[in-house]
Amino acid sequence: MAHFITSPAPHAHSGDSIRRNMLLVILALLPAYIVSVVEFGWGALITAAVSVLACVCTEYTISRFVLKEQKQTIGDLSAVLTGFLLAFNLPSNIDWWIVLIGAIVAIGVGKMSFGGLGQNPFNPALVGRVFLLISFPVQMTTWPVAKGFETSYLDAETGATPLYFLKHIGKTGDLSLLNQLPSLWDSFLGAMGGSLGEVSACALILGGLFLICTRVITWHIPVSIIATVALFAWIATPAGMEPATFVGYELLTGGLMLGAFFMATDYVTSPMSAWGKIIFGVGIGFIMMVIRTWGAYPEGMSFAILIMNACVPLLNKIRPQRFGEKRK
Repeated sequence: MAHFITSPAPHAHSGDSIRRNMLLVILALLPAYIVSVVEFGWGALITAAVSVLACVCTEYTISRFVLKEQKQTIGDLSAVLTGFLLAFNLPSNIDWWIVLIGAIVAIGVGKMSFGGLGQNPFNPALVGRVFLLISFPVQMTTWPVAKGFETSYLDAETGATPLYFLKHIGKTGDLSLLNQLPSLWDSFLGAMGGSLGEVSACALILGGLFLICTRVITWHIPVSIIATVALFAWIATPAGMEPATFVGYELLTGGLMLGAFFMATDYVTSPMSAWGKIIFGVGIGFIMMVIRTWGAYPEGMSFAILIMNACVPLLNKIRPQRFGEKRK
């Protein structure tokens, strides 16, 4: 006589897992990381290695000796991904001990202090990045000039980023600064200075499309961010500058593509509903452009995402009306 074991639904398993999704995001980041290594040489390798190793060790130490957890979580690759994302937000010539501090803050404060993966309200990598930006503003805004493996690690030649010149063009109206900007094609491919995650919009877009095609993320957040930035930039184009050119630079330089595809789409710190994601993305794009245009920093993606992270509990109240449910 056959015996059947019954259990509550659901009975089907998609084969999805945290480890799989984290691995796919890491794979999607590899093209941009390869470009950063080509552009910045040893600095990109050292910065990423220190960041990833420090994040993994910090999570293991806190989980094992502070929280006394028997089952370790470092195998889900979330700490590895946080390390990569933190490194992508840093200059390649930054001192290794500053990277170490940022990793400890990212994991220890941004993630484990809230109980670990799934309970953190803010993106851990951005918590670490903003902490370093406030604590070490000079080191965090000293950008190496991209020269490949000819670039030394700590004594690299430094220069301003394209966003710095765009901000000053907007403030002063000095169009002669346009000569200091790379071409839009170079900006697209990555032949310019900046953090590891700013050098190649092309590679980041390819990685983002890969994540959308594999259904790791949806289109709602990236598209709403990019569309909002494009519209804002078109309206706020400095006098004497072509709107299409200004929009192109705003989209292809800085941390926009990294933030839109890889930072803002974090499962834990982004809304669940489609409309919530769209509002979330519009808010990020708007706040970022306000900071870029009138704020003290030429870049504002990190602050914009963290501010909107705080709004996620409210945005998660946006849900479809149930069949037969009366609106209150």
